[in-house]
Amino acid sequence: MSSTANVDATPAGAGGVESASPDQSPILDIKDLHTYFFLERGVVKAVNGVDLSLGRQSTLGIVGESGCGKSITAMSVMQLIKSPPGKIVKGEILLRRQDGGTTIDIAKLDPKGAQMRAIRGGEIAVIFQEPMTSLNPLQSVGHQIAEVVRLHQDVSDAEAMNRALEMLQQVQISEPQRRLKQYPHQLSGGMRQRVMIAMALSCNPSILIADEPTTALDVTVQAQILQLMQDLKADFNSSIMLITHNLGVVSQMADHVAVMYLGKVVEYAPTRAIFHDPLHPYTSGLLSSVPVLGKKMSTLVPIKGMVPTPTADIKGCAFADRCPRVMKVCREETPVIREIKPEHQAACWLY
Repeated sequence: MSSTANVDATPAGAGGVESASPDQSPILDIKDLHTYFFLERGVVKAVNGVDLSLGRQSTLGIVGESGCGKSITAMSVMQLIKSPPGKIVKGEILLRRQDGGTTIDIAKLDPKGAQMRAIRGGEIAVIFQEPMTSLNPLQSVGHQIAEVVRLHQDVSDAEAMNRALEMLQQVQISEPQRRLKQYPHQLSGGMRQRVMIAMALSCNPSILIADEPTTALDVTVQAQILQLMQDLKADFNSSIMLITHNLGVVSQMADHVAVMYLGKVVEYAPTRAIFHDPLHPYTSGLLSSVPVLGKKMSTLVPIKGMVPTPTADIKGCAFADRCPRVMKVCREETPVIREIKPEHQAACWLY
């Protein structure tokens, strides 16, 4: 399978530690990643051969329907796959550090080891979909942010709490001194999400993974959070992996977009190319099913059919039964993602 790393990256060697140019290589390179869940009813191939590349100080949007493997890809990067039943079966997750450009393969690290714990939160941080399930209801938000700082930095309790206050100010939360002592249930949804962003960025990570960061928020607060993430990305020189089903969010935030379907990347391109010249029928279907402000549409065009069950043994293209342009070859052979136009890849037999 050809790697999307070719779009904006120099090729990397397999595993180990190697030299790399920080200016040319992506900060995160995922190569042929397979993450499976071994259940009684069968093997769920949640991520089934994913190639992705996250450029330095850029935003990669990952979109697709629920169950396509977006979040499992992110959880694999963080080594948060519950085992059993889950397991990274194959592939590389290459983190290219900024300290001289050394590369480490996260997929080979012990999820519970000291090296992975240092990366998790220190070099790669994550913002989850619903803050109330991620924040501890029994501890003040200041204590929780300070705890992350103490975990990754050699500072005193007072210094950690000062850093927590500084981060609440950074995310523009009102009355930050008072919020330090408040508990999650005392904050609004937008404030809780700001606390999560403050916690994630408290140790200056080079990569921020945002998993549906605005789903539970109203549109006004959503716009504020997205603008905040853009501003903080510039301030902290971070890269963002943005996981969402909301194409509007992707259009505002992402530099590149990867479209996923049933555990695979079916299209990868700069954001403008995805929206103005989609190549894969699934991408076209996603765009056609979303209302566009100011554009007259008699009816929305949904994607027909259902996503196959993740335990199904599929021959050919997984989208074939739902595709309006299906051909005989689509049901017989699996298409491989490859470059169709400059910087634009798709996995489709049409090309």
